[in-house]
Amino acid sequence: MRHDPANVLLFRPVNQQELDLIAASGWLEFPPRLPEQPIFYPVLNEDYAAQIARDWNVPYYGIGYVLRFAVDADYAAQFPVQNVGDRQHDELWVPAEELAEFNRHIVGRIEIVSIFRA
Repeated sequence: MRHDPANVLLFRPVNQQELDLIAASGWLEFPPRLPEQPIFYPVLNEDYAAQIARDWNVPYYGIGYVLRFAVDADYAAQFPVQNVGDRQHDELWVPAEELAEFNRHIVGRIEIVSIFRA
């Protein structure tokens, strides 16, 4: 994926079920959140996404994927960066009810950049 300064690159750790739903969309959007998931949180760096996929998703689901995608930078700027731990643990918090609109601002396709297995 070529970087365009008008876009911001984001990453998302996912399990197989979520990956299957993304693939079913033609790699164009993330599925709606479940009722117990009020926030969609893409992360700002690949290392953090890999940490979640490897350390959380693999033990729980047996597999974890890291996805990369671009979003219109002006649109993404409305979601403040949230730090949830160490210096590299930065996320955007997108309210679940805004995910459909967020999906409309994805530029290009969502792609797999890493796979972690048990």
